[in-house]
Amino acid sequence: MPHAEDTRVVPYAPEQMFDLVGDIRRYPEFIPWCKALRVRSEEIDEAGNGLVVADMVARFKGFEERFTSRVTLDRPGLAIDVAYVDGPFKRLTNAWRFTAAAEGRSRVGFMIDFEFRSRVLQLVANSMFEKALMKLSDAFVKRADQLYGAEAAT
Repeated sequence: MPHAEDTRVVPYAPEQMFDLVGDIRRYPEFIPWCKALRVRSEEIDEAGNGLVVADMVARFKGFEERFTSRVTLDRPGLAIDVAYVDGPFKRLTNAWRFTAAAEGRSRVGFMIDFEFRSRVLQLVANSMFEKALMKLSDAFVKRADQLYGAEAAT
């Protein structure tokens, strides 16, 4: 079943990358297959720790699915964990870790592990997995460039 990890070094602070990934309401603006997102509940304290439950509608290769996830935000620890609640998966987890790197850069680590209930969806996912993972990682980097590019250049 698909499991992968991707680590990238980007020219932005870990806190900036945490904020970008943690702003899930904006995902439909830049993640190619995220067609809609609705936050069901959100509890975030002044330190940036919190829990968000959200529904996402994803459209990929002619399939459209809705699923619910629970997103745990740990800003002081610069970690975001996503747990599956409901939808077309048997399981879905992903985790983001943000650490400082040299010269104001950060190392962004991403892990995903999932399995669809539907054999057809799983076959499609398996065949496109590596390409989709790279496209997802690229989408976050491009978004960071849009949001923070001018700051990084100075």
